[in-house]
Amino acid sequence: MFDVGASELLMIVIVAVVVIGPKDMPMALRTAGRWIGKMRKMSNHFRAGIDAMVREAELEEMERKWREQNEEIMKSAPQLPTAEEMQAPVGGQPAAGATPAEAPAPEAPKQAELHLPPPPP
Repeated sequence: MFDVGASELLMIVIVAVVVIGPKDMPMALRTAGRWIGKMRKMSNHFRAGIDAMVREAELEEMERKWREQNEEIMKSAPQLPTAEEMQAPVGGQPAAGATPAEAPAPEAPKQAELHLPPPPP
């Protein structure tokens, strides 16, 4: 990342020993390590936040595409009966509160019925 070679690193160590001194060097290295650790934590936290924002944006985009495709499918598909239509009285039994004149006539048996094979065991 910084492209520090062996000769540059040796020069940094020599300058640090001369400026800081060998007695205070371990404490200086510990302090530098803590700062580097804090910078790494902050950069990881920042990167995680950016990644979360990108994922949320992608999810919103996918949900928008899904809604558009769903609307297209619903427009092109034939209309299915509603729940109220499916719960209409069947046979000759009138609905609750209906008079006999309003009761539907019993349906005649259908000539062409589907003959399906029995389900597998």
